[in-house]
This record gives sequence, structure tokens and C-alpha cells, in this order.
Amino acid sequence: MRPTLRAALTVPVVAVGVLMGCTATPDPTPAGTGSTSPSSSATASETADPQSPTGWGPTVGELAEAESIVAAMSVEQLAGQVIVGRYLGSDPAGVATMLREHHLAGVSITNGNVVDEAQVREMTAALTQAAEDDGRAYPPVLGVDQEGGYVSHLRGIATEFPAFAAAGAAIDADPANGREVVRQAAYATGLELRELGFTWVFAPVADVTIGAADPTIGTRSPSQDPAVASKATAAAVRGFEESGVVSTTKHFPGHGAATSDSHDTLPVLDSTLDEIRSHDLPPFEAAVDANAPAVMLSHLDLTAIAPGVPASLAPEVYTMLRDELGFEGVAITDSLGMGAVASSYKPAVAALKAGADLLLMPVDTVETHRVVTRAIDSGEVSRERVEEAATRVVALGLWQQRAMARTPVPAEVSTLAQEAAAALTAAGS
Repeated sequence: MRPTLRAALTVPVVAVGVLMGCTATPDPTPAGTGSTSPSSSATASETADPQSPTGWGPTVGELAEAESIVAAMSVEQLAGQVIVGRYLGSDPAGVATMLREHHLAGVSITNGNVVDEAQVREMTAALTQAAEDDGRAYPPVLGVDQEGGYVSHLRGIATEFPAFAAAGAAIDADPANGREVVRQAAYATGLELRELGFTWVFAPVADVTIGAADPTIGTRSPSQDPAVASKATAAAVRGFEESGVVSTTKHFPGHGAATSDSHDTLPVLDSTLDEIRSHDLPPFEAAVDANAPAVMLSHLDLTAIAPGVPASLAPEVYTMLRDELGFEGVAITDSLGMGAVASSYKPAVAALKAGADLLLMPVDTVETHRVVTRAIDSGEVSRERVEEAATRVVALGLWQQRAMARTPVPAEVSTLAQEAAAALTAAGS
């Protein structure tokens, strides 16, 4: 049985690295609904082996080390560690300064930030250095949407893979060979991203599409069949994990049945709870069973679960992810700059209170850092809740540091990626 965050964080740590900054007294108010609090640890786990795996990446010891690092953060540092920022333009120096000065967990890089391969390498190197300059001994979150197909923000720089629908088609054609081809494609994608300086990939898409009525996901989905989508999602999660990049299974609890686009509006999904469990949840369950390190929450109005509230801001949805699926890793929102939530009242604070661990791409990164800092200072969101979130994020960084050392990027990574893309295309044809 995998140890929970609550239990794992009681393990004593030797030689823990500590960030600069004063230690604040934890807020005694309870953590967000459906969350677990490191401060309410179960003493029965104090003798757990620090090398024991958690089932989503970090070891028990890495979780404990992360808790110690986070406990020493100032409020400003703590607020930054739960934000993955956005920025305009392509200047590496400017975005690196923003990351360092506001202590951001990281940055999401889009095609609007990309010029060419040399500029991408300069940017990821500058961001990595900025995190080091901020006193961190673990990698920042440098994420990119590189799903394959038309959602590939490194087009012309990284290898072009087919849309993820090819993964489902490959498994349909030959389940055993298909799963291996999908795993290899994810493995090669992850290695190539690492070689360019990235640490996270916002993939795989676990949504089960309903076909032509689905305007947002479409061929980004592996299949209209939940069983096939589950196999494809699990294979991709395993491949990314082996490559040493952090994968992000999305968009929980499933965007494939929505008939409007959350980039523009808040889609209303009237599926019953039974329909969600049978149609949408299986690929996410498969991802959790495959040790998914991160899951992205959708911006959907799920009338059967939390009517009128975007899933990414709804405690009930985080409770489903944690308690029903048993997920213990990093819960990250979809972009908070999307139309479905951008006009919500303080969406970053609402998401944290609901149970989010990372806030992705708020409309204004610097202003969001200020808002979250003030919310912690005022007690609007408890320091305990934000420490819990940041502990997961930092622990995943410590895992990745170890994973990258374990799996060096081979010199022939481009050839490996091209061969994997060709194999997936052929298997899915």
C-alpha cells in the first residue's frame, strides 16, 4: 500500500537543504476541502524507510525533505512556489527575472515565446539559472504543451509526432505492440524535451472524446473508447516517467464530452455521475495506477458534482481525484487565463482553497503572486494549505533531479525521436 502524503511527511530527514527566508508560523485554520495536511501526520509512519516510493515519483524521504524546505520559506517564496507563470515575448532575460524576483515554481512556454532552437535553449538555461539564483537546489517547472498533432508548441524545433489519436489507433490495431509504441513515443518525446531544457510536459491527454460534437479535444484524445484511452494514457505516463520528464495527465475529470470550448466559455457538462465514472474517469484511473506525477484539472461546469463552479475551483472535484482515485501527486489547474475562469473572483485563491497545488498561467503572473501572498498573510487561505501544495511541487522537483541523473539524454536523441514518431504513425495508420 502506497504511503499517503500525510503519513510520509513524518519521516526524519538528514542533511536537508533549506531555502533562504524566514520561517512563518503555520496558520491553524484547516486545509482546503479534500486535502491532506502535512502537519496532521500519522505517527505510525515515523519508522517508514525514506527510500520507499510513494507511487507518484518522490520517495518518502524526498517528501520529508520537501516539507522541511517549504517550512523555511517566506510568505513571498511560498506564494511563488505554487504559480507557473505566463509571459509575453521571447526575451530570456525578462522572464528569468520574473521567475527569480517572484520565486515562481516555473513558467509555461508557448509558441508565442518561441523563436528558434537557439532561443529556446537560451531561455530554458536562463530560467534554470534564475531558479538556482533564487536559492533552489531542484529544477523549476519548465512546461510546454507538446501533445503531438496540432497542439505542439515547439513545432519546427522538436520532432513532430502525430496527434494522440494515433496512440489509440495503434492499440486498437495491436494492443501489445500498440502500448509499446506509445510508451516509446512518450519516452523519446520526454528525452527530447529534456535535451532542450524542459522539465515538464503538459501531456498526455486522457479525455475520451465523443467525436464530432467535441470542439476542443478531438484528435487530441486517444479514443472514443474508455478502455482504449486508458491503455494509451497509462503507456504514455510510463514512457514519460522513464524519460525523467514530469508528465501531466489532463483534463480531469474529462473534457471529451463537452460540446463547447473552455478557452472561450465555461462548458456545462450534464453527464450523470455514473456516466462520468464509466466514460470519463477510466483513463485517469489508469494514469494514477501507472504512477502519474501530476494531473491537470479542467474548467468544466459539472452539474452532477459541483454545479455552476468550474471543476478547477471546486473542492468536490479535488475530493473525487484524491479520495475516489487515490491520487497523491500534484494537482495543477488548467490555464487560469482561459475564458472559462478568467473573469472569476480571485480564481488563484479559489483554486488553492479548493485543493489545487499549482496555478497554471494566470492572466497576470505578477499580480497573482501579490494576491496569493496577501491571501496567505490575511489567512484567507491557510499557510498550511499552501505549504501542503508547495511540498508536493518541491518533492516532484527532487524526484526529477534524481530521475535526470538516472537517465542521461543520449547523444542520438533526435534520431530516437524521429524513429519513435515514425513507428507511432505507422502503427496508428
